[in-house]
Amino acid sequence: MKYLIAGLGNIGNEYAHTRHNIGFDIAAAFALKHEATFRSERLAYVAEAKVRGRIAVCICPTTFMNLSGKAVKYWLDKEKIPLERSLTILDDLALPLSKMRIKPEGSDGGHNGLKSIQASLNTTAYPKLRFGIGNDFPKGMQVDFVLGKWRKEEEALVQLKIEKAVIAIETFMFQGIEAAMNEINNKIYTL
Repeated sequence: MKYLIAGLGNIGNEYAHTRHNIGFDIAAAFALKHEATFRSERLAYVAEAKVRGRIAVCICPTTFMNLSGKAVKYWLDKEKIPLERSLTILDDLALPLSKMRIKPEGSDGGHNGLKSIQASLNTTAYPKLRFGIGNDFPKGMQVDFVLGKWRKEEEALVQLKIEKAVIAIETFMFQGIEAAMNEINNKIYTL
């Protein structure tokens, strides 16, 4: 059984560990936990994690966020992974920092990475893990906020949520999306 774990973000040091790159950070944490190493491949950094007899192909697209769909479609096709065994991980402004949400389908919500994936796959029916980043920014400053680093006082909570997201990915792989939804959707994360 193979799964595609697609962490969304932008390549380049200036984007490392920003809110918009939380997908990369979660995919990296998952790969690290399962002793998988990323290598540069076509359209993405790729790590193959073996988890209790199942394989998780983890990708961090190197296409930049707005073209994430090219990488997701390529790796789904290359690895012959059905859409329902993929999980796309992204930042979500509409959710507070204290929340995460997994759903089997849903709109792009204005997220450019999801818009690209939706256009490439021609559907919104694919599982997503949305990591709440909140929307605590002055009017007109959304881009700076999304592309900005976490505030010092947010870092411990972000780390806790990354760990919980990694567990949710494992739950998704072994118990299915309903169990993963039950695990995180109604939780409030605090320190």
